[in-house]
Parts: sequence; structure tokens; C-alpha cells
Amino acid sequence: MHRFLTGTTKFYFIVWLTLSLLIATLYGTLAFQPAFSSEYVVQDDARQHIFWMRRFLDPELFPNDIIADYFQSVAPLGYRALYHFMAGIGIDPIVLSKILPLVLGLITTGYCFGVALQLLPIPLTGFIASVLLNQNLWMQDGLISGTPKAFIYPILLAFLYYGMRQSLIGTGIAIALLGLFYPSLVLVCAAFLILQLWRFNRKFPSVSHHRRDYVFCFTGLAVAFAVLLPYRMSLSEFAPVITAVQAKGLPDFLSQGRTSFFVNDAWSFWFNGRSGIRIDTALAPPLSYLGLLLPVVLCFPSRFPLAKQVTGKMGVLGKFLLASAILFLAAHALLFKLHLPSRYTQHSLRIAIALAAAIVITLILDAVFACRDAPWRISTVKLGSVLALALTSLIGITLVGYPHLVLNTFPWTAYISGNVPTLYEFFQQQPKDIKIASLVEEANNLPTFAQRSILVGREYAIPYHWGYYRQFRQRMSDLIEAQYSPDLAIVQEFIQTYGIDFLLLPTTPLTAESIANDSWLMQYQPAANQAIAKLEAGKQPVLDLLRTDCAVWETPGLMVLEAECILQ
Repeated sequence: MHRFLTGTTKFYFIVWLTLSLLIATLYGTLAFQPAFSSEYVVQDDARQHIFWMRRFLDPELFPNDIIADYFQSVAPLGYRALYHFMAGIGIDPIVLSKILPLVLGLITTGYCFGVALQLLPIPLTGFIASVLLNQNLWMQDGLISGTPKAFIYPILLAFLYYGMRQSLIGTGIAIALLGLFYPSLVLVCAAFLILQLWRFNRKFPSVSHHRRDYVFCFTGLAVAFAVLLPYRMSLSEFAPVITAVQAKGLPDFLSQGRTSFFVNDAWSFWFNGRSGIRIDTALAPPLSYLGLLLPVVLCFPSRFPLAKQVTGKMGVLGKFLLASAILFLAAHALLFKLHLPSRYTQHSLRIAIALAAAIVITLILDAVFACRDAPWRISTVKLGSVLALALTSLIGITLVGYPHLVLNTFPWTAYISGNVPTLYEFFQQQPKDIKIASLVEEANNLPTFAQRSILVGREYAIPYHWGYYRQFRQRMSDLIEAQYSPDLAIVQEFIQTYGIDFLLLPTTPLTAESIANDSWLMQYQPAANQAIAKLEAGKQPVLDLLRTDCAVWETPGLMVLEAECILQ
């Protein structure tokens, strides 16, 4: 058993790598059932980042649609090119987004296994690290989404793998791919390359005297500069990026906001959420907590003999975390010019924790088996052997079985199912250039399932680019005013201003409670409070009076009014 766990021959390498890939495949295929259970199923984040790609199949979709234009403008070049190419050979972008997680998960597993062996050349370590990382990723909504953040882990692990092997070509390709799929993390790679020139194994830090280190660093920096230059040169029509001062004045960024950032609790602000390093998501599953013990375990090589085989490349992992921390602090200092601070630490921390935990577990198992020859016996079996086998079984069951035995939903897919197919079919039969105005939750599904434009939607209320969100807020305020107005002229002016063709409403009468209980609507002041005041004063919305005359589609809970009827 001991040899099977800590063997280093090619046979053990193949066995543990194969098991790693099989588990990754299992997790990926488990997501297939809900993904393809219905025609109207989409991952939550894909509703934002992929719906507009239907333009690749039909260029006439979403004309003059600010929401589609915005999400297309922020899509990284490589990500956009991949989906465009696949659409060119007939693969629907939504379908592709459901297939990619399995492929990316397998690539992630292979590189994670390889990085682990660079740190501790024991195949078991690669297996444990890849399983822990896979479980963590399939408990989150990143990999499953098929959006740009799904590409982070295979590329970032490839960067670490080739960086540890001092492969100039491999590292350069990894940086280029990261710039094409998730550009902001290229800054972490650049900071890491600079840190690689420094040596911290003496009393004082010193700079490397090896020419190869400088060639490696400056070549990588040149690639990083080249891949980021197009983003820096392009002037977005939705600029500028929102400032910290502006953000602090918007309810969206406060504790109960749609994109809460400025929370009151200091622990949450610095360690969790969009503003923090996201340690809450890194320490999962529970065995990952053992990764925090790595510095302690390495201090006792006499108790953990295998610690002597931990390579000097652990310093690479430390510099990678330091580079992430530097960018995290820079993102806070330049809020929001480098976007969210959490994106610079949460991904590297998840990788580091999984690798560290795998090393600790391997060292513990080896130490236990090394002590199994204790002189105490139970019948004819040594007590040490019993304890070693028991501990190995416990760790093995916990490692492989945790998500299936403890979690209610694994993998967590965050898939959204469309429950009103007749509504989607109704809009699909309308012209491609229609625009739908609505404040109901179901409106968020219309761009994906009906492939028609909406005026606003909670899923698309992304406030980081003021050029976009300024217009979005104005649309929201105008829609709230029109929907709850007792004045027909205001409703008609709203329809004409925004070119509205249909309004999607709840079948129940519009009430003040429906606004006051909706934290998202309450972000748009003073329009929300003014609407509440009108309703509490007994002023009935004119749209309530037009339901019978202008309704063109209805089902329990929802109804569609035709704008042309309201104008007449």
C-alpha cells in the first residue's frame, strides 16, 4: 500500500493521472444532464456573456441593442474568436458553452497534475491536487459558465507549469492565451516574471546574476505588453470606467446592492466578496484547509521524511501568490481601473491551496506508513498498520466522496431553465428588431431564449463602465416612471422615445409592495420612491387599465401588451 501511494515509476504516474482524468470527466459529464434537459436551459452567467453571440449565426439579431453591444465590446478577443469560429461551422454558442467546461476541466486537470509533480514528484500528489481543484471549480460558477473566466484555470496552470520548467516558448504562449481570454491576469504574470529576478533565500533580497533569468523575464514581459496593447489602444464607446467616488454614491455598490462592493464588515471587505481576496471560495472542499499547514509541516522533515523531496520550486508558487497580492492592492488603489480586486487573488489562491493541501496529505500519509512498524500489535497485525490503513481509507473516502455524500447539488451548475416556452415562441415569431420593456424577472431570459432585445434587465445591470450604465440607469428610471404612471401621455412618450414594441407585465395589479420588496428596483431613485408614493396615494397605473384592450399574449402570471395599441 505504501509503495502504491508514494511510488514514482512511470506505472504509478499513468495510474494516478488516468484516475485524475476519469474523475474530471465524471464531474464534467454530470453537468451534461441538466444542460441538455430542455431546449430552454442556459448557465446564469452565459445569459450575459454569450446571448449576443447569436449574431454570429444571424447578423440581423439585436440591432441597435445597447446591452448586446456592451457585452460584445467587453468580450476578450480570443474568447470572441473561438465562439465566432465554432459558430461558423454550425455550433450554436449556447451549446458550445455547455460542452467547453468538460474540455477545459480535462486540460486543467492535466496541468494541475503536472504542476504538482514539479513541487513534489509523487504522482499521488498530482492526483490529490487535481481532485481538490476540480471539486472546488465544480462547486463554483466559473468553469461551468463557458465564459472568459472558464478559461482561467487551464491557461494559468499552463503558465505555472512552463514557468517552473523554464520553458520560454511554453510560458510565452500561456501569457498570450491569457491575454486573449482573460487579459487582466496577464498583469499577475508580468509581476511574477519581475519577482523571478529576485532571490529571497538570503538575509536580504538580491537580484539574479544569470543572463537566462533576464532573457526569460523580458521575453515574457514583451509578450504581455504586445497582447495587452490592443486593449489599451482601443477606446470603448462605453468609457469611462466608473470611479470609486461615483461608485460610493450608487446603491448598486453598497451592501444590499446588485453588485455590492462597499460592505460595512471589514473581514468581508478584505477577505470575501468582490473587494476581498476570496478566501471563502478557496478553502473548499474541507480537505483544502490542510493546505494552511504546509509551512508547519515543512519545518519538521524528521517527522515527515518525504518533505525532503519537496523541490525548491515551492518558491515559484510563493512568488506567484505575492504577485497576485501586489495586483490585488494595486486594484484597490486604482479602483476600478483594474476592475475588481478579487479577480487577482481568488484564482491563484484556489490553485495554491489545492496544491498545498495535496502536498500536506501526501506527507502525512507517508509519515503514518513510515511509523507502521511500531512494536504494538493487535493479534497478529501491528497497530501501526491498522492506523495507517484506517487513515488512508478515511482520507480517500473524504477526498473522493465528499461532494457526492455531503453536498445536495454537485456539480453546482447555476443553470437557468426557461419555464415559459410559449412566451419565447411568441416573441420569436415577431420581427427581429423588436424591443421589449419589462421589469419582471423573466425578461432576463428573453435575449437568450427568444433572441429578441430588451430595454433593461437585472442580469445586465453591470455598472463598471459609466458610458453604459449611465444610459442603463436612465432607461430604468424612465421605465419605472412609465409602468407606474397614471398619465397615458407619459407612457406614450416613453414608448416613442425608446422604440418599444411590447411590454411584459405581471398579470396581477401593480402595487407599491412589488417595488418596495424588490431591492434591485429600489436602487433606482428617486423613480422607485415616486412610484410608491403614487400607488399609495391611490393613483392607478394606466397600464392596469389597458390590460384588456392591448393584451396580445397571456399566461398565468405574465401578459404582453402591444405598444402600438397603447399609442392609439
